[in-house]
Amino acid sequence: MSTTAEPVAASAVVGALVAALPAGRVLDDPDVLASYAHDDAEWAPHALPAAVVRPRTAEEVQAVVQACLSHRAPVVPRGAGTGLSGGANATEGAVVVSTEHMTGVLEIDPAERLAVVQPGVVNDDLRAACAELGLWYPPDPASSPWSTIGGNVATNAGGVCCVKYGVTRDYVLGMQVVNGLGELVRLGRRTAKGVAGLDLAGLMVGSEGTLGVITEVTVKLRPARAPEHTVAGYFGSVVDAGRAVAAITAAGLTPSALELVDRTCLEAVDAWKKMGLAGEADVVLLGRSDAPGAAGDTEAGEMVRHFSEAGASFAAQAADAEEADALFAARRLAYPALERLGPVLTEDVCVPRAAVPEMLARIQEIGRRHDTTIANLAHAGDGNLHPLLITPVGDEPARERAQAAFEEILAEALALGGTVTGEHGVGLLKRDGLQREQAPEVLAMQRAVKAALDPHAILNPGKVL
Repeated sequence: MSTTAEPVAASAVVGALVAALPAGRVLDDPDVLASYAHDDAEWAPHALPAAVVRPRTAEEVQAVVQACLSHRAPVVPRGAGTGLSGGANATEGAVVVSTEHMTGVLEIDPAERLAVVQPGVVNDDLRAACAELGLWYPPDPASSPWSTIGGNVATNAGGVCCVKYGVTRDYVLGMQVVNGLGELVRLGRRTAKGVAGLDLAGLMVGSEGTLGVITEVTVKLRPARAPEHTVAGYFGSVVDAGRAVAAITAAGLTPSALELVDRTCLEAVDAWKKMGLAGEADVVLLGRSDAPGAAGDTEAGEMVRHFSEAGASFAAQAADAEEADALFAARRLAYPALERLGPVLTEDVCVPRAAVPEMLARIQEIGRRHDTTIANLAHAGDGNLHPLLITPVGDEPARERAQAAFEEILAEALALGGTVTGEHGVGLLKRDGLQREQAPEVLAMQRAVKAALDPHAILNPGKVL
């Protein structure tokens, strides 16, 4: 079976979409199409789509898929376009389905501790709506002020607090999707427990739009947390900071966050936001504890001790909430700050936590060998590292060196027992890495699932597998 849909005449697809949808839903102006052609993945291939559709209801999404199915046109789902793997990049003749107007928080049920939302709801907007009712939606990718729940589900997004509370998959109860046959179906459940049949909702999480177009998501919630205790450690190298991470893991501590930010990132944030954070250390390790009462102080104190024993030049609890928030704001601002310096090729490898120091050392060596500037961010507490490869604008040899370094980082992560992506997804950039990571038999099983749910190969073709 072919894994990609055959290109069709754009005019035929556009005509069918215009006929099937309310006025204003279908866009085909070339300048507009160009703005929807790709996500934030640097150097991932893309093409000008045949059309962009901005539906407002699940039934309109179904109509889009049915029209594309009749013309064998590729369907590329898109949330906010903040992805970093090329998963939302348009292919030739594709119809991009943007969920930007599907922004309804349809229900928040405090008794059942669940929320029902449309896929275009921004992560932070859902979290704010839940907070008004004393509830909390934990998954918090660094892009949470911009990324959408649909995109988070498609990539199984993680974030700062996933070291303790898990990733998006751990909070999805059910969803509504349009499959590759144009059928609008409900998957999963609303109950706290349920094991009836195969977990098709779980299968959709992380499938990057290759198995269905998400039109609604039901997520479980937690009670709001007590205020967190924040600690910071200043280190002379990423390897020393990595040793602190390994020590905290070995001690059995479970911080609610454990983040690494290096000097390159801090300097970029300072140059942009004038926060004055880069003068103290080459690497900052940020930890948080949300254990209740005195237990939080104790856990924070233990992290400070491990920071010091690993070689921190300074380690202490944040003096107040304002200082703590500033430190974590710098962590979230690092990626957009670095983008101001030039094209940034973003890695997303994950290794066993005990291997974090060794992986960080290997990343440094790869940067030296390929003459490539690599900034380091990390959800260090769960081994999810984000080396950011920075190149000057228009420097083709630098781009080639960075791409070679990118592939070598994948190889080293696999050699240490890791994975090629912890939360950003495979998309286009990690397809070769996936082939290296997983056995042919496992890849064949995934392709069989794809063929069953999308027999005409119209859903985000060419991505992942």
